[in-house]
Amino acid sequence: MTVGQKSKSLTQILRVADRVRRIRGTKPTRVFTLALLLAVGLPLPALSQKIALDHEDVLRWKTIGSPSLSPDGVWLAFVLTSMEGDPSLVIKAARPGGPEVAVRGTDPVFTSGSRYLVYRVPPLESVVDSLKREGTKGDDLPGDSLAVADLAAVFADEGPRLSGIRSLGPVENHKVAPQGTWVAYTPVREDGEEGEEEAQDEAPPDEPIPAGEGDRDKADGSALVLLNVSTGAETRYDGVSLYDFAEEGAVLAFATSTKDGSGDGVYVVSLEDRVRHPVMEGEGRYEKLAVAKDGQRVAFLADRDNFDAEQPEFTLYQAASSNWAAAPLANSGTNGVPPGWWVSEHGDVRFSEGGAFLYFGTAPRPELEEEDETLEEDQVTLDVWNWKDPYLQPMQLVQAEEERNRTYTAVASFAGDEIVQLGRPEVPSVRIAAEGDAAHALGVSNVPYRQLVSWDGRYNDLYAVDLASGEHRLIAARVKGFFGASISPSGTYASWWDGARRHWVVAPLEGGDPVVASAQVPHPVWNERDDHPDQPPPYGSAGWTEEDGAFLFYDRHDVWRFDPVSGATANLTAGRGREAGTRFRYARTDPELDAIPEGEALWQAFHYQNKQSGFYRGRTDRPVPPARVVMADKAYRLRGKAKEADRWLITREDFREFPDLWVTDGDITDMARMSDANPQRAEYRWGSAEIVEWTSNDGVPLQGMLFKPDGFDPAGTYPMMVYFYERMSDGIHNYRLPRPGGSSISVPFYVSRGYVVFIPDIPYEIGYPGESALDAVVPGVLRVLQEGFVARDKIGVQGHSWGGYQIAYMITKTNLFAAAEAGAPVSNMTSAYGGIRWQSGMSRMFQYERTQSRIGGTLWESTNEYLHNSPLFYADKIHTPLLMMHNDQDGAVPWYQGIEMFVAMRRLQRPVWMLNYNGEAHGLRREANRKDWAVRMQQFFDHYLKGAPAPVWMEEGIPAIEKGKTLGTDLVKPPLGDGPPGPAAGKL
Repeated sequence: MTVGQKSKSLTQILRVADRVRRIRGTKPTRVFTLALLLAVGLPLPALSQKIALDHEDVLRWKTIGSPSLSPDGVWLAFVLTSMEGDPSLVIKAARPGGPEVAVRGTDPVFTSGSRYLVYRVPPLESVVDSLKREGTKGDDLPGDSLAVADLAAVFADEGPRLSGIRSLGPVENHKVAPQGTWVAYTPVREDGEEGEEEAQDEAPPDEPIPAGEGDRDKADGSALVLLNVSTGAETRYDGVSLYDFAEEGAVLAFATSTKDGSGDGVYVVSLEDRVRHPVMEGEGRYEKLAVAKDGQRVAFLADRDNFDAEQPEFTLYQAASSNWAAAPLANSGTNGVPPGWWVSEHGDVRFSEGGAFLYFGTAPRPELEEEDETLEEDQVTLDVWNWKDPYLQPMQLVQAEEERNRTYTAVASFAGDEIVQLGRPEVPSVRIAAEGDAAHALGVSNVPYRQLVSWDGRYNDLYAVDLASGEHRLIAARVKGFFGASISPSGTYASWWDGARRHWVVAPLEGGDPVVASAQVPHPVWNERDDHPDQPPPYGSAGWTEEDGAFLFYDRHDVWRFDPVSGATANLTAGRGREAGTRFRYARTDPELDAIPEGEALWQAFHYQNKQSGFYRGRTDRPVPPARVVMADKAYRLRGKAKEADRWLITREDFREFPDLWVTDGDITDMARMSDANPQRAEYRWGSAEIVEWTSNDGVPLQGMLFKPDGFDPAGTYPMMVYFYERMSDGIHNYRLPRPGGSSISVPFYVSRGYVVFIPDIPYEIGYPGESALDAVVPGVLRVLQEGFVARDKIGVQGHSWGGYQIAYMITKTNLFAAAEAGAPVSNMTSAYGGIRWQSGMSRMFQYERTQSRIGGTLWESTNEYLHNSPLFYADKIHTPLLMMHNDQDGAVPWYQGIEMFVAMRRLQRPVWMLNYNGEAHGLRREANRKDWAVRMQQFFDHYLKGAPAPVWMEEGIPAIEKGKTLGTDLVKPPLGDGPPGPAAGKL
């Protein structure tokens, strides 16, 4: 046996051993390792040889979710999740070398005092899988349990102790109180449990409430346990259907429900004594429970007073802490509620931040539906498409349930004890300021422009809505764009992007003319590189500073401040971004804040040319040259901050470095690594990433990403995969998981297996998207070929959706690629133009005229462009073997587009395959399908680019009568010579 054969044998043994270890949950031992060495006669250094990734290997690659620092910044919790296996919750001290413990768990939440961590414990995956195999389904499968970790006990002096974790058993739901050490949870109801009213630590009501006759869609509520995790004191309240804590007050409110009505009501509990105070009792439905921030008021909907009516009606109630007695605020007869309207059970109920206002929903009262006695065979069911409809019929059907439940915002003012209707059918959307105590709201209406969404885009009229009178004052008409309009946190101003003028606009809601906030900026505040046949989008905005003091927005490089009172505009980054070719953006260190603090700020920085990123110090209240904190060939991201301490969570990453969690005190330069999610990465060959530059056929300087395998030899010869979408080179320092995705290749997986991967940027000329892609990609590939390490006849190309279309177009014009995969491609723009995006119900016209397809005109205005850009009409020019994935529930690109291309190439007797994962959408969602797709793509490209044997599904197909019996991924014959003959590779 040669050394190479021995090495291969060892690799195989190690793979088997590793899979056994993962199944059994054990760790490899030194003795076992030495035994393996002796078995194959290899010296010790052979163990250091790295291996290529395989499909089984990537299933254990983990991601980090739910990272959280305790309020005091002392503790850290996060969840590690892989495609197979149970999630692992890591709890540790947020300092280098601190103790840690890992348990099965998800959704960690620290209590406000930082001592306790509440989390959910999912059932073992192996147990669930076993039950599923036995036929157990749905609610009969085990659910999550709840656990509480006492961090002081878990991390005692002698080391981590799991005895400090208390299991609370299986739960349906739970909430952690924002203040204190309280947790409320609903235990899973045991079989046979009826949910009778029975509470610990308190007496039942003196007199039972008489039961009504009906059970109008009512069900017994569940037991609710209120637990003080610090003292261990528990109180049980039965029959609970809704519950919530006050954000700042020591109050729990809940509603109860029983089938017979004997235990229906709303109650408030003071967390100090856990005594239940009745707010309202009596048979009925109690919905939309809301608690004021300070815990001094509660509000809810109830139909108690007419529960037995043919059409019971909800009334809005509120109660104050003075006596917790419910008082009605609004129903269909209340002054301020429009005639023929009522309070809707579908609208949200919420208090304003300061408690001065209560917002709720109203709607036209629906007519009672008479029972249809028509026999089923005599019923007629159809859709009527009318040219006058605001929305297309498919779009109406998608939105039908939403429209049936549509509500219109109304407000109750406690100061004036009045009800004011704010929303109305002509202005259906009303945006309330974050604090909710302002005198005005922002009304947004697309009603006059709904037909235009099919071909021209989204338009809105904007209104200042007076909360005292409900009056609507038009402040802007026919505002276009997906960027909409927003109201400042304190409700003083509205701001929006005016695409026609290419400027940011600010308007005072109390009165006065709109002002162009970016008028004094000497540089474009719109994206100069945008190449769509439509109004260009803005570079974006950071939002408003405290007390609506200023509006912050961006040009390509710098951050700007507009003061709406003085009208002054200032460059907060002092123009240093433009000088350095860098992009500065506000880094929101506390995502819970609605407004940007005035004063010191952190700018996120990105260099356009070398792609470095990092952070700079600056200010939001005046111009200050940014002070560099850190810049590197990494991608940095903020992941959280301790609420009460200057401790932040940050990730950094590049192609080789996974974005593990780091803790810093705000200086960032003292970052300490807190996680090592994927230590197994060291076992495998990986690669390196670099920027490549070239010039397109149109003379445009371009950049792209080139990934090379470990041990790269510039004198060697490698196969190359090409992947693209639009412009992607800014992501050069992003880490890419090797796990199978929903549509496209995994870059590290292919690089690990010896491929070079190239991802070029693409700019577009209006009317010629296919040719633009060709003019950018082919020169980029030729630029890489000039280096001499890529085999000219071993180049593959892969892309999905828009990328799939561009590939379908390109292979009609060039034979450069030995094999191509085009996922969900548009092959015929003339038929796709009139199609429907079934997921949203929208017409596809807008996409071709205005957005991604970039044709710039209608089918009848730009007929030649539609024909020229449709690969189907040039299918006879294709000589590249083509693989497609197009699924029958694709809601973005109709799957008949893939069918049109397939049947054309089939008739032409050109190598073509199309995979339809039944029931899947535009991208694969089921993990089993993702795994299968990754295998088939690798088999396809390995066959044409590496000379690997073809699998059964490629050589023989899978007959319909064999569907479900075989996958056809077995290999049928060894490679012949240097591989199968391909197209005239390397020739344009």
